[in-house]
Amino acid sequence: MSERKAAHRGRVLIVDDHPAVREALALRIGRQSDLTVCGEADDTTEALRLLEEAKPDVAVVDISLRTGNGIDLIKRIRDRNDAVRIVVWSMHPEALYAERALRAGALGYVNKDQATDVIVEAIRRARRGEVWLSEAMAQRMLMRSVGPGGLEVARSPLDSLADRELEVLRLIGQGRRTAEIAEQLHLSVKTVETYRDRIRQKLGLPDGTRLTHYATQWVLENE
Repeated sequence: MSERKAAHRGRVLIVDDHPAVREALALRIGRQSDLTVCGEADDTTEALRLLEEAKPDVAVVDISLRTGNGIDLIKRIRDRNDAVRIVVWSMHPEALYAERALRAGALGYVNKDQATDVIVEAIRRARRGEVWLSEAMAQRMLMRSVGPGGLEVARSPLDSLADRELEVLRLIGQGRRTAEIAEQLHLSVKTVETYRDRIRQKLGLPDGTRLTHYATQWVLENE
């Protein structure tokens, strides 16, 4: 490949906490004539370091990371360099996370149960500044945007949760104690307790035990 062609290949940063997943995607991208992997990371700290050092055109980000989470990382990438395009590639349900990811600054959301051809196409679209969503999710978001008198789309109770509240709920469902959640999210224990109470109220749950049961069941069904 000539230097000129190599210079025009889109530089892709892969951020995922599973080494095998990163390796598989890197191999797939490496077979493309117009794309190349410029770095891999498993957490927010390493991703932000590579953002400065590797100069990616596109970042592929998972929702769950070794430390931190994808939604927060998207916001931080956009704050540091809004020229970097971002695509989420995750096992988490797009019905719950895709709209949040786009609001944070991503240009696409791809479920990991889809063929790797799909994430490669989403990367290409993002590089051009275009949005990529599944047809079902695009229709769902369109229906939500319809004004009074239009078609209604049922919303999950979880839609009422802020991004940070949803992250706390996920960690509760993974069996993390309040102190552990506080440490992972760099928050005080009191702040996490406040989040727990807000989540419980928004979901209409009577007490902390029901909240833990709800969170555990949700994680079992979605992770």
